[in-house]
Amino acid sequence: MADQYDVIVLGSGPGGYVAAIRAAQLGLKTAIVERESLGGICLNWGCIPTKALLRSAEVFHQIQNAAAYGLSAGQIGFDLAKVVERSRGVAGQLNKGVTGLMKKNKIAVHMGEGKLAGKGKLTVTADGKATELAARHIIIATGARARELPFAKSDGKRIWTYRHAMTPAEMPTELLVIGSGAIGIEFASFYADLGAKVTVVEMLDRIVPVEDAEVSDQLAKSLRKQGLTIHTSASVDSLKADAQGVAAKINTSDGKSAEVRFSHAIVAVGIVPNTETIGLEQLGVKTTQGHIDTDPHCRTSVPGIWAIGDVTAPPWLAHKASHEGVTAADAIAKQLGNKDAHPHATDAKNIPGCTYCRPQVASVGLTEAKAKEAGYEVKVGKFPFIGNGKAIALGETEGFIKTVFDAKTGELLGAHMIGAEVTELIQGYTIGKTAELVEQDFMASVFPHPTLSEMMHESTLAAFGRVIHI
Repeated sequence: MADQYDVIVLGSGPGGYVAAIRAAQLGLKTAIVERESLGGICLNWGCIPTKALLRSAEVFHQIQNAAAYGLSAGQIGFDLAKVVERSRGVAGQLNKGVTGLMKKNKIAVHMGEGKLAGKGKLTVTADGKATELAARHIIIATGARARELPFAKSDGKRIWTYRHAMTPAEMPTELLVIGSGAIGIEFASFYADLGAKVTVVEMLDRIVPVEDAEVSDQLAKSLRKQGLTIHTSASVDSLKADAQGVAAKINTSDGKSAEVRFSHAIVAVGIVPNTETIGLEQLGVKTTQGHIDTDPHCRTSVPGIWAIGDVTAPPWLAHKASHEGVTAADAIAKQLGNKDAHPHATDAKNIPGCTYCRPQVASVGLTEAKAKEAGYEVKVGKFPFIGNGKAIALGETEGFIKTVFDAKTGELLGAHMIGAEVTELIQGYTIGKTAELVEQDFMASVFPHPTLSEMMHESTLAAFGRVIHI
């Protein structure tokens, strides 16, 4: 007889394990199914270990520039194997943490390959043995994997996906990064800071193309100043690996084509949802280009089947998956009669995005261009890091904060940042958008001095002609 649960979560990434914990908190008998490692890709091979790598590169950069702070350092160098070892140790620590959270919340963990086997049924196969589970509700949180180029399959030696780039056997000397989204730019920044000669190729007309155009322009200038080569409106038409490196045929924006050699290449051209082999077709779950269609509360087209995270529509971000996990668990509990469950639908306009390159990039809401396309009359404010006392004291004067307001209502439509620690600052504007604050709320708030956050205040003031410090 199949094990019976109220909720089974398929996948234990930042969406899945959070959904399981929330379901357990709401008194539901909960199980989670994972084929590889608790914590999923984000914790083990994505968000967290990459930030550990980037932190090592940041410290290395600061040591190299110690003289600017009146300091001196001895022989400067790095051990790539130890940098990677630290990153893997961070991931391992958090994996153990998720394991502990499952035990604490009395969530049954089934390790193996999960597949929908009918309404309310799921099989888990491990070591050739299949176990049948049953639940009133199933949450699909199987995530996604790196998209490969058909002419350049990754080999782990010369052509890498993000996963290979996190555990390199050797340091690249000349590195090609194909794609300039968050993943591509973060690895480009990491390896450039460690001394690699990095070239970025982006098909669209600017890097980090989902960001505000002014942020994209500033980041391109900053990276070029650091020595990176950036080609936009360009493409890689072939990529061939040999024992010495890779040969790439690059078409640039001027219409010219040339073959350029690199020691390694990272392919960062998007993701593919993990939906092919989990039984969706059998149940008739609707998808769009492989991603599962859901309503604002994460319901799929089939009652009792829910979906969260990267298997659903963009943005494909860990924190969006976690939020959806809570939404789905609350909606299930409410459906099962829990009057204390109050699900909040996910609003994509209130989900911040962060890129942890140097300088950092962060944003929430509409860009200036998108706001105008949507018909808004806007007021835009900008404040530069060079005008902020804390930024000057830190020696981090590159960047700016930009805010976009509805000129008629004062509603905050979007906020866009580039510079030191902006991935920490963006949450202030995210709370403001979620709470539907207007310009007067930001203007009337007292920001501590001296802090980088004062620039958030000044940017708002600048949008309405009241800026103080420029």
